Amino acid sequence: MDYIQLGISKGIIKLFDDGKRIEYVTQKKSRLLTNPEEQVQAEAYCRLILEYGYPAKRVQNFVMVTMGADKREADIIVYNDDDCLQPHILVECKKQEVSEQEFTQAINQAYSYAFALPNNVKWVWVTSKIKNEYFQVDKAKHTRKLETDIPAYGVDKLAPYKFVKGADKLKHKTGEQKFADIRVVAEDELTRRFKQAHNALWAGGQLNPSEAFDELDKLIFCKIWDERKPRKDGQPYDFQIIVAEASHPDEVLKQTNQALFKRIKALYEEGRTKDPEVFRDDIRLTTERVRTIVEYLQDINLSKTDLDSKGRAFETFMDSFFRGSFGQYFTPRPIVKFIVDVLPITHNSLVLDTSCGSGGFLLHALEKVRREADEFYSSESNEHWRHWHDFAEKNLYGIEINEQISRAAKMNMIIHDDGHTNVITSDGLLSADKIQEVTKNQGFKYGRFDFIITNPPFGSVIKLTEKAYLDTYDFGMKDTSWLDLKNSGVKNRDSQSTEILFIEQCHHFLTEGGYLAIVIPDGVLTNSSLQYVRDQIEEQYRIVAVVSLPQTAFTATGAGVKSSVLFLRKYSAATTQAIQQKKLSLQTLLLTQHNYQTEVERIEQEKKDVLNQAKGATFTGELSDFKKTDAYKEWKAEKSAEYTEQINELKERLEEAYLLKKQNELPDYPIFMAIADDIGYDATGKKTNKNELDVIGTELARFITQEVNNESY
Repeated sequence: MDYIQLGISKGIIKLFDDGKRIEYVTQKKSRLLTNPEEQVQAEAYCRLILEYGYPAKRVQNFVMVTMGADKREADIIVYNDDDCLQPHILVECKKQEVSEQEFTQAINQAYSYAFALPNNVKWVWVTSKIKNEYFQVDKAKHTRKLETDIPAYGVDKLAPYKFVKGADKLKHKTGEQKFADIRVVAEDELTRRFKQAHNALWAGGQLNPSEAFDELDKLIFCKIWDERKPRKDGQPYDFQIIVAEASHPDEVLKQTNQALFKRIKALYEEGRTKDPEVFRDDIRLTTERVRTIVEYLQDINLSKTDLDSKGRAFETFMDSFFRGSFGQYFTPRPIVKFIVDVLPITHNSLVLDTSCGSGGFLLHALEKVRREADEFYSSESNEHWRHWHDFAEKNLYGIEINEQISRAAKMNMIIHDDGHTNVITSDGLLSADKIQEVTKNQGFKYGRFDFIITNPPFGSVIKLTEKAYLDTYDFGMKDTSWLDLKNSGVKNRDSQSTEILFIEQCHHFLTEGGYLAIVIPDGVLTNSSLQYVRDQIEEQYRIVAVVSLPQTAFTATGAGVKSSVLFLRKYSAATTQAIQQKKLSLQTLLLTQHNYQTEVERIEQEKKDVLNQAKGATFTGELSDFKKTDAYKEWKAEKSAEYTEQINELKERLEEAYLLKKQNELPDYPIFMAIADDIGYDATGKKTNKNELDVIGTELARFITQEVNNESY
């Protein structure tokens, strides 16, 4: 609920100066609303009147407090009387991005204000909007007792908890506490809560950022698990602060934390028992740290938050964390969406990402099938849920080499309501048998998948001395030209780039007729040294499309390699064999027609004779003496280059003739080509008003449906 807008409509506040300033109407006081703390204070003020029911004239902002010789300003005081002489509640407001240390200081400051005020302030509320702490103050005993809320107007006693299922359905009697249900929050607020919770865990050095991320993941898992537990209307949630009963306020806090930790641990163990692959180790937080995270998350409803919103919130938080801590970069959402949307993925499709990172491609495939379910069933029906959930559980597969990122991908999918079952931690270049052996997941089989959508790591090199599996790849062998008469057989490469190997690995995993959409550096398409890669692609795939991305496509995420998206469809083994045989026949024919071997041998023999006899060289004296001079060496090098050039020219003529014959005799088909200059964001990642991938995607989807999908392979 937007309390500021509601406050405007109820006439208790006004905005002016283009929304930069706020006026509290009953007090005729104004402040700059551009101040982050003022935004929190304005919302707290409106909530006190509109939610808690206090009369506006009893809620005062900016109240002067005398503390010895100093005067301070309390943010808000709620009074028990119309003359505002009997303070009842003191509210201290901080900006949303406040650190834990600053929040603790705010609590102590509010406590000192409460004791400095005349008469008795009974309640203290410290808020940053996304985090709230409440206390009952006893000035006589000089104590403060943890509470779960402040009382509404006319309420004297609070329950030990605040959040219950179906709170709006409960009958509310005057004078009794009104409970609240957990609520949906906007994407930006959810992102902020994730970040603040993470910062709270690692600030101070007790945990490093990586450990803090893992622990936050565990508690988000517990939160989701608690929301999914069956409970009746009026029953409290477990994932919240529930104040314990104890004789002393210090014991209240201690026992409350211990009981909360016990409930969270029970949720974690229950979820982990049913889903052991997500987390394997225990929660490693203190009871105090657990309470801190619960305070950030207890009042929100992740299950009912819009899938896109909570997905983007988690991905934004996750991407910024991994980018800063690990140098890991994920495919920008506009590119992911473009690739998935153009492919004819349905609920029956088997989909794999061999380098899944945070799971972006898999999640968009899941969302595509959700939209498909919308076309057939009511969104509230069991058939609708089964349609996409079966796909998520049985048809989505992902491989990620980094264990922590793999866990994050699973959490990302859990937050999106599932699909994490077949996300595994493994080297995506291992053989299928080895992957099955390591992960115990039998779903990763060669020749099984209908669609592979992936953005493999660029620039990394696999060395034979480090990864023995390199010699099992065709691309792990050195290229031998059909014009090389000195071909001494296949030899192992010492190394190969990962993006090249993933092209071959994807071919292994695809079923015949399956689609591969892969982001690759442009060098794969243009470098002459990689012609052997393009030759193999030509033999194994029907090339569907090449979409060039701008140089800045990955700049905002830390990578500057010019890239394209390559769409391919796997040929049957028979078609590949026929193409290979046709190419071999053409090569043999050209070698015969041009008497290639005889001509090369003639040139080599002529070269040998000329060099041995120094024909054409100018010298005096004996030939044997001339051959010992630098002049002979220079002449020999020049002559050798001339004959090498003759052979190269012969090879070029045959290559050109071969290319022409291939064009005439190999299968001819249309290829979709496009250049995208603007893809919805600039080099800094800032959104732009134009995304050419939308138009390209529409045309490419039509091309695939009308031109490619009905072809036989």
